[in-house]
Amino acid sequence: MAIRARGWRPPPPPLLLLLLWVTGQAAPVAGLGLGSDTELQIERRFVPDECPRTVRSGDFVRYHYVGMFPDGQKFDSSYDRDSTFNVFVGKGQLIAGMDQALVGMCVNERRFVKIPSKLAYGSEGVSGVIPPDSVLHFDVLLMDIWNSEDQVQIHTYFKPASCPRTIQVSDFVRYHYNGTFLDGTLFDSSHNRMKTYDTYVGIGWLIPGMDKGLLGMCVGEKRIITIPPFLAYGEDGDGKDIPGQASLVFDVALLDLHNPKDGISIENKVVPENCERQSQTGDFLRYHYNGTLLDGTFFDSSYSRNRTFDTYIGQGYVIAGMDEGLLGVCIGEKRRIVVPPHLGYGEEGRGNIPGSAVLVFDIHVIDFHNPSDSISITSHYKPPDCSVLSKKGDYLKYHYNASLLDGTLLDSTWNLGKTYNIVLGSGQVVLGMDMGLREMCVGEKRTVIIPPHLGYGEAGVDGEVPGSAVLVFDIELLELVAGLPEGYMFIWNGEVSANLFEDIDKDGNGEVLLEEFSEYIHAQVASGKGKLAPGFDAEMIVKNMFTNQDRNGDGKVTAEEFKLKDQEAKHDEL
Repeated sequence: MAIRARGWRPPPPPLLLLLLWVTGQAAPVAGLGLGSDTELQIERRFVPDECPRTVRSGDFVRYHYVGMFPDGQKFDSSYDRDSTFNVFVGKGQLIAGMDQALVGMCVNERRFVKIPSKLAYGSEGVSGVIPPDSVLHFDVLLMDIWNSEDQVQIHTYFKPASCPRTIQVSDFVRYHYNGTFLDGTLFDSSHNRMKTYDTYVGIGWLIPGMDKGLLGMCVGEKRIITIPPFLAYGEDGDGKDIPGQASLVFDVALLDLHNPKDGISIENKVVPENCERQSQTGDFLRYHYNGTLLDGTFFDSSYSRNRTFDTYIGQGYVIAGMDEGLLGVCIGEKRRIVVPPHLGYGEEGRGNIPGSAVLVFDIHVIDFHNPSDSISITSHYKPPDCSVLSKKGDYLKYHYNASLLDGTLLDSTWNLGKTYNIVLGSGQVVLGMDMGLREMCVGEKRTVIIPPHLGYGEAGVDGEVPGSAVLVFDIELLELVAGLPEGYMFIWNGEVSANLFEDIDKDGNGEVLLEEFSEYIHAQVASGKGKLAPGFDAEMIVKNMFTNQDRNGDGKVTAEEFKLKDQEAKHDEL
């Protein structure tokens, strides 16, 4: 309601008002008390507790009145016209008695005034309305006072401890207000509409008094702005709720402030001492945040969902202000990013974010990586003899601590009291771990950092590893059993018997059953003549070897079916 209508222009100087019945404007005063009919008599029936200003000669006033003769007969009333009487005091626009009676009144004060004929319409009266030599009684209620020399009055009744910025000309603001007249009558409220009033300041979008009254305010500040009518809606009012010549009082609470030229602002809260890498365009970030409006109103939080917000940066996946504000962060960093609406959700807003709102994000960076990243290996200790290095097919026993980049512990074999055992290159661990365990010697300690595309990917492991998480493994290799050549699950350590089939066929019936085959292979392993691939189920290996020799699948192997590795390359067993 503080915004002016299109085509608004400053009001012209007040017209000279003649207090004559013929103009439809009768002089106001009140008084039914007894006493001399030759003297002005004033009875103050109600005086408000607060009276910051009283009527002086030269002031403009708005008041209601009822005019009566001494016998109680009403001759005029502003209430009947549903409009206050508006006039300058002390400039001859009123009958002399009323000019005197209004001086010293407070807004909301009620007076009964008895005006003798000599200070009213005298011996002439007003034809057909007020007889000659009439004593007049007026019941007066003062609604408004102002003076042509008045300026906008500002009373700040709350100011936040921190005020980093105040309203300047051309700023865009969001504020709540209650609009009242001087007598306290409410004419409008943004609170009732449950929507802020959003506008530019100082460029003519508001009435002049409001343009001036908002300057210098802080977000969170509350002030009362009193505006005389010539800096508000003037003689004509707004044609709806605000009458002409009305002083306006706005109780304003500023919620938001920005300028169209604003960029984002960044305040670093916590920056880790060790920051080996800062985020760049194209990186994928996982971060927590609390989102609030400038006045502190909460609108969203990743913490409340117990899940980080995960996104690429610099590629338009987030609002422009966050795209910019997330660049150059370190893992573990905490910063505040303030985003103006033209870099946020604009004039329309989104969800519970109002239009044209400045957004404040308090973020905590958990981790980030780039899709082009490979694993990172840092060796912390190597024993003096580090000549035997792990390779594909080797059987490894190792301890590890697994954590996120922010230090959150995920898992630990030390805590479980047993090693983790795998065959390298067999797909028993994530690809990044497989890569990180290569060319490692027994006793070595290293840290392996694994990006999610070489770890558990976007899905993570439900309840254990967050999606898109970078993983950190602190590893100590405790044991290494050399594997077999690639493609083999069993090898001979010496010369192969020329009568191998006959050696396996103990009963000499020309057929080898699984039991015979298994017994023979295990005997060779036990004697050191043969070796099974380490880290796998020995019985399963032997069974697979037998199945591959049993060409026709009848559960037995004949001499014709039986072949060694070098005799048929597609089989990996013998």
